[in-house]
Amino acid sequence: MLRGVLGKTFRLVGYTVQYGCIAHCAFEYVGGVVMCSGPSMEPTIQNSDIVFAENLTRHFYGIQRGDIVIAKSPSDPKSNICKRVIGLEGDKILSNSPSDFFKSHSYVPTGHVWLEGDNLQNSTDSRYYGPVPYGLIRGRIFFKIWPLSDFGFLRDSPNGHRFSDD
Repeated sequence: MLRGVLGKTFRLVGYTVQYGCIAHCAFEYVGGVVMCSGPSMEPTIQNSDIVFAENLTRHFYGIQRGDIVIAKSPSDPKSNICKRVIGLEGDKILSNSPSDFFKSHSYVPTGHVWLEGDNLQNSTDSRYYGPVPYGLIRGRIFFKIWPLSDFGFLRDSPNGHRFSDD
């Protein structure tokens, strides 16, 4: 009797560990569902929209200008940010201050990206904290799940001129 109960318990623990490892690998390397909060990506992503973020692109250095990414916040490592990639390493970026009074150029250093929100007037991004290390990127968002009225692939940036190949 005791042997049967112990055998079932160990099998249950074994299956739990096994499936836990599979789930961890799936969420770490394949992707997962993310809820975005805040107004910085409006109108592309609204507050509380639910999106799918895939993680394979970051592992193979496939992030491109115009991609929307989830990254660890450079100013608060406990939180994530959702921003659009404006520049890749080596790119020259026109960086405006929030008041648009001062304009200057910045170069994106090796191993970094330049991130900005689509809602430039209401976004804390690389214009404040500078280029973001590539290692802080967690995944690339490409599909909106909720609300159902916006279900599908994400639209292009309203600020497309910010990352032209000129």
